[in-house]
Amino acid sequence: MDATADTVAYLPRVVDVLLAERLRIMPMAVIDGPRACGKTTTASRLAQRILPLDRDSAAREHAAHGTLPLDDGPFPTLLDEWQLAEPLWNQLRRISDRLGRPGLFLLTGSAQPADDITRHSGAGRVARLRMRTLSLFESGDSPGLVSLAGLFDGEACAAWPSDSPATADQTYDGDAAAQLRSVVDVLCRGGWPACVAMSPSDAQLYLTDYLEEICRVDIRQLAGRRHDPTNVRRTIASLARHSGSAPTMKTLAADIAGRQPLAHATLQSYLSTLEAIHISEDQPHWSPHLASRARLRQAAKRHLADPALAVNALSANAQRLLDDRALLGHLFESLAVRDLRIYAHALGGSVYHYSDSNELEADAIIELRDGRWIAVEVKLGEPSSIDEAATSLNRLCDHIDTDRMGPPAKLLVITATGYAYERSDGVAVAPLTLLGP
Repeated sequence: MDATADTVAYLPRVVDVLLAERLRIMPMAVIDGPRACGKTTTASRLAQRILPLDRDSAAREHAAHGTLPLDDGPFPTLLDEWQLAEPLWNQLRRISDRLGRPGLFLLTGSAQPADDITRHSGAGRVARLRMRTLSLFESGDSPGLVSLAGLFDGEACAAWPSDSPATADQTYDGDAAAQLRSVVDVLCRGGWPACVAMSPSDAQLYLTDYLEEICRVDIRQLAGRRHDPTNVRRTIASLARHSGSAPTMKTLAADIAGRQPLAHATLQSYLSTLEAIHISEDQPHWSPHLASRARLRQAAKRHLADPALAVNALSANAQRLLDDRALLGHLFESLAVRDLRIYAHALGGSVYHYSDSNELEADAIIELRDGRWIAVEVKLGEPSSIDEAATSLNRLCDHIDTDRMGPPAKLLVITATGYAYERSDGVAVAPLTLLGP
């Protein structure tokens, strides 16, 4: 069970509604996500019975032999850290087929199982949901006055941090330095439920121990072989240094190398395992139809699950980030991508990035299943950088075949400070601390 389940008041999550919807339709719902992000706490609110396989050795032994008495409920039954008992998947699949009704089982896990565990398809039986650390809206650090769903529906982007209406010709006289410091503190604190009430420095102590367990224990448990925790730490630190960029394997290996270069196969194993335990999450490229001859760049951007992990892996703190605006800019982009992924998930959407041979880029492209899309640039908030971002977004639109892709629902610059407004060129500007689903 997540460490925070019994000690921290429940914070409503964007995924709550999605999970309830899936249980009304499907026999099984699987929730994946990084350790301690709140999966068990969320699932337990809907469960009639909870079997924590990581703590209940008897239940785990029965699950490993396919002999858990699960046929008669009560339902939904939550099986926490279900991947610790490989035969469980097929037993649940057979029960779901036999009973033939929705809302039977909730499965939570902090690691993706090997492919052969789920070799028998869950199609028609299983809904899969991704849970991430708390967004700023979920942690109470954003009132959500600028709704992503609203932007897709054509609503105006206009809001003050003080909850009063805003227009583009008004001047926000808030203390930008204080706003930025507040955002940096939230970035360093991270989105783990256990950390919400902590100071940034205490949260970083929590994450020091968190990463220590990842490097020393979790990698070994999933990979099933010996590993060097020091090289795992260096791998995470390298991913942190390259947050929001698309480094090659060669670049990462050179960056990680100590006295002895890291073998390609070893690095690939570390990266795959970090992705499997949801500590890293790549941001794939967007592949639209183009109106130009530009070549799309295919590499995914690298992000850790939460930028607070990057702060910890780099032995940084709030003051260092304020002094190093380049590093702060990269980590703030990761913070924005994390939140956009959570808000887009509620709409059935995905978050990509765009890059082509004409040097056109977009930090994020949010695309819904119905084809609607929003292009996003992320900036700390200086007026000149907002102007550059708006120009870049409009240039991007000129290169997209909008006859086939449709025009963007919105062009959006996300900032760390200020208020939300619409520019005369049609580009919306909104601080991350006002965004919500």
